[in-house]
Amino acid sequence: MRQVGWRLKVKRALDLAVGGAALVAAAPAMAAVAVAVRASLGSPVLFRQERPGLHGRPFQFLKFRSMRDAVGPDGRSLSDAERLTRLGRFLRSTSLDELPQLVNVIRGEMSLVGPRPLLMHYLPRYTPTQARRHEVLPGITGVAQTGGRNSLSWDEKFAMDVWYVDNWSLGLDVALLAKTAWHVVRRSGVSHEGHATMPEFRGTATNGAASHT
Repeated sequence: MRQVGWRLKVKRALDLAVGGAALVAAAPAMAAVAVAVRASLGSPVLFRQERPGLHGRPFQFLKFRSMRDAVGPDGRSLSDAERLTRLGRFLRSTSLDELPQLVNVIRGEMSLVGPRPLLMHYLPRYTPTQARRHEVLPGITGVAQTGGRNSLSWDEKFAMDVWYVDNWSLGLDVALLAKTAWHVVRRSGVSHEGHATMPEFRGTATNGAASHT
């Protein structure tokens, strides 16, 4: 336990040092993106949403907006593909829309590396094993993001998340950060086949629910 606690403190120190430096370095790019989003989509510039953090506790997740607030004749929101703008596609493919999450890291709500924070209403849909992804802080990047991102199925993503929970180390975090830079340059795995982003997760067969994988 003492060793694990020491490693967690070093992980937090890494988050603060690297996250803080990245936030300063990215400030000009963030300002430019904010201006572009304001001109293209109007206010608000930031997308804020309650997401589950450590042990499923909610926090305010931050991103740059990449979609229009558009609804159909029935009053329901249009699909991601219909709401995603040209600017939004660019921001997502370059991961520039994720830069505000550095603020979440500094606040201690997220880590640089960890399972991605998904939607609150997914919580009851996880199997007990899948729910273990919340045993660590969510991250900006992780094993799933460097292993295929949205080209993966939900089951594949969750298996990678749980593997990270069981095998995380400071060396692994550093390796994943380096690998993330390469994937950002390649702009790979931005969308799932047939979708602008990812299909909704409705549970797995073991939950007795239909699977989108």
